[in-house]
Amino acid sequence: MELSARSIIGRDGERELLSAFATAPEGQALVLRGESGVGKSALLDHVAELASQRHRVIRAAGVEAESQLPFAGLHQFLYPLFPFLDRLDEAHCKAFDVAFGKSEGTPPSVMTLGIAVLDLLSVAATQQPVLLLLDDGQWLDTASTEVCGFVGRRLTGSATKLMVGLRSDVRSAFDSAALPELAVTALSARASEELLDLRHPGLAPRIRRLVLDEARGNPLALLELPPHVRAGRAGRTPQELFGYTGVQLPLRLQHVYGTRIASLGEAVRAELLRGALDGVGAGTATALPQGSRYRMRDVDEAAACGLLDDDPVSGDFVFRHPLVRSTVVQMATPNERRAAHTDLARVHLDDVERHATHLAAATVDPDARASAALEAAAESATRRGGAVTAVTWLTRAAELSETPQERSRLLGDAAFVAGHAGLLDHARKLVRTGTPSGTPESPASVVTSAYTALYEDGDVRSSHRQVLAAIEELRGNGAEAGAPEWDGTPARLVNLLLAISQYAGDEVLWRRTHGLLRSLDGLVPQNSRLYEDTWSDVVRRGGGARERLERTSTGLRDLEPWDLTRLSVAAYHLDALSRFRPHLQRAVDREVETGAAATGMTMLHLIMLDQIAVGEWQEARLTGHRCLELTTSHGYDLFTHQTHAYLGLLAALRGETDQARGLQATVEAWARPRGVGFLTQIADAIGTAAALGEGDHEAAYLHAIGITAPGSFAPCVHQAPRTLLDLVEAALRTGRAELARRHALAAEEAGLADVSPRLALLTYGALAMTSPDAAQADALYARASGHPDAYRFPFELARIRLAHGVRLRHTQGWKAALPSLTAAAEAFEQLGAPAWTERARAELRAAGPSAAAASAAPLPTLTWQERRIAELAAGGLTNKEIGARMHLSPRTVSSHLYRVFPKLGITSRAALRDALGRLPGRQDG
Repeated sequence: MELSARSIIGRDGERELLSAFATAPEGQALVLRGESGVGKSALLDHVAELASQRHRVIRAAGVEAESQLPFAGLHQFLYPLFPFLDRLDEAHCKAFDVAFGKSEGTPPSVMTLGIAVLDLLSVAATQQPVLLLLDDGQWLDTASTEVCGFVGRRLTGSATKLMVGLRSDVRSAFDSAALPELAVTALSARASEELLDLRHPGLAPRIRRLVLDEARGNPLALLELPPHVRAGRAGRTPQELFGYTGVQLPLRLQHVYGTRIASLGEAVRAELLRGALDGVGAGTATALPQGSRYRMRDVDEAAACGLLDDDPVSGDFVFRHPLVRSTVVQMATPNERRAAHTDLARVHLDDVERHATHLAAATVDPDARASAALEAAAESATRRGGAVTAVTWLTRAAELSETPQERSRLLGDAAFVAGHAGLLDHARKLVRTGTPSGTPESPASVVTSAYTALYEDGDVRSSHRQVLAAIEELRGNGAEAGAPEWDGTPARLVNLLLAISQYAGDEVLWRRTHGLLRSLDGLVPQNSRLYEDTWSDVVRRGGGARERLERTSTGLRDLEPWDLTRLSVAAYHLDALSRFRPHLQRAVDREVETGAAATGMTMLHLIMLDQIAVGEWQEARLTGHRCLELTTSHGYDLFTHQTHAYLGLLAALRGETDQARGLQATVEAWARPRGVGFLTQIADAIGTAAALGEGDHEAAYLHAIGITAPGSFAPCVHQAPRTLLDLVEAALRTGRAELARRHALAAEEAGLADVSPRLALLTYGALAMTSPDAAQADALYARASGHPDAYRFPFELARIRLAHGVRLRHTQGWKAALPSLTAAAEAFEQLGAPAWTERARAELRAAGPSAAAASAAPLPTLTWQERRIAELAAGGLTNKEIGARMHLSPRTVSSHLYRVFPKLGITSRAALRDALGRLPGRQDG
């Protein structure tokens, strides 16, 4: 082991015992037994270092090539002590001469030679205690081993110590020597990581994980494998390979098991190879479903050689160590590997991914069947979060395709997936590979180049022109009425054009997009039509979109990640994102780690937006910072500034105005010169929200009209309807009541209340705030707060209640205003909006001491979700019915009610209605 004794890691117990051994006042023997590379040599070095000040340290090592030479090992041990031979009697000297071939005679017995060795050691120890260290004792010749065992059992009372390192997987005569033993086991997971990071700092996470998995706590492997893995893997993971090929083992590690594998019969080696290539486990139970891995049979010969163990769970043979498995693969010839893969492809006909990987590994020449199998495997991998793997399989499918057209198509598919996986450089390389030199840019290359221009640099103008032209060319090359919907690259171009148009947020570009898609008639997929209507302008095109989304969103679990995110973006514009969020949260971790990382960024954006909407603001901040790390590390500038925009909006809502304005300025400076209207609109919304929080209503009004003019909703401006309440309140507070009323009536006339529940809430609130008739205003306030989905938007609901309370205080007195003002104050406080909380508290104080005192009385505090569940339960719904309405499991509903009962001081559902009636601002419906 090339490891300094001073830097031994994870061996505290062993070091303590060995320290006691080295400092013991009298002689003794100890055997260190462990697998190859486990660290026995390092521990021997450690003992030598401890004992070097007081002892004469003599080292020896068993050598396999000399294991048949009698007394060769003993000669190593005793050679440094030969100067003391002249102090021995003649009989002992003669025994040594015969044993070492200096003279002829009858070979001495073990006892005779053993006594002579003890005598020699005793003489040498009169000058200085002796420490004998033997490494690789399993290779010591039998005669030497027997003598050492004899001596080791008789060291008590002497000044000599003996320590022997043995491999646990190789038989030797020391097995019956009856010497004390210390088992040297594998390092713990923590110690393994510490050793690897110490000796190989800065490994890529994938490489680091692979080395740790392969080494299984073996220090030698931890030290030796990293450079070989880096050289042989090029960043690939085991799942990306065509069957298990192991790591490129150094010769030093191959030698550990190679000789035993070479001694096996051909049939046994072939069976081991099939097991290794199929990933049969090593060491312990693999925790895989029964029958999911190849079961090795008729390999008892390999088990007898110490290459295999029995799995304690299944009883099947498993490799004794991952290094055995890797050595089996490395020793096989290419033809032997291909034959094994062919056998395994037949074994796994029912497993699309494993069948395809083995079939591909067994195939050399173009083969349509293998190519199709790999394409199906890539689709399967993509759906389960393995986009990076899918890129590898699609690339291999292209290599095995039989026509240039098929090869180009598959490379285009691979480039598309690579782009979503955050591998933009690789995507560009794939496109170049699939496009012959001198030919026009292919549709697949347009997808990749425009995708890169958009997400890396926010270039909406040129990418829109490029994609628009590519679709027009496809239309001119044979798009006929009545033809089936486009799929593959043409459909990708359409969806990319829609995404570019959304980020541009520009009416002119959207008009061109609508015109082109109109000309394609039935060629545009139905989902793309939904994206077109919701991403562009829900005010003018959102009618009926919510119902279409419901029809489209069945089977979300089976969607590819980018299809899930596209539908979720449509859901965001329709304020129906909460239904999609559980699916996004299940998918995002796998996509970020091994799948479509760029799609994972959008998933995190969507999760954050829903967290903001439902009032989970602290969680939203954490999600935003996680997304920011991801976008920055991948160089996706568009997504980075989009994350800044959402964090800025959240900061404005929380009253962190300095941070909000700093992020607003960052987004503005980047997005406005590029024409990324989607982000500049959010920047204006940040300014509006920050100014409202500070009470600077004139500044809020100026920011709000930067989004849309009062009395209208600018076309293709997604923030126009979302800031409806902001503009109305800012206008009212600055004496522009007529403009505020005009804007509220415009929302009613546009039918915003029918587009989404949030827009309904905002519309009713704006109409109520601007109504000149008190009775009509009260009815509209009641309609807003009584909306069945109002609880999903606690910040907007609290603002409407605050406005209602202020009006009631002026028209009907503090008692009428108290419930609304108190509910608003509590909601703002729960959300973490201190400026809005203080505004509500100020209104309560303005109502007089009686109102302030009443509001100060302790009241139960329920979260919005708890309150809504309690109200539904009070209305007689079962847990299952509540769960269906709120997209929760019945068990989750039960858990919420379990927490609600003690807060309300009740013990049964029957008491819910009365208890809720005592709370301020109770919702009906």
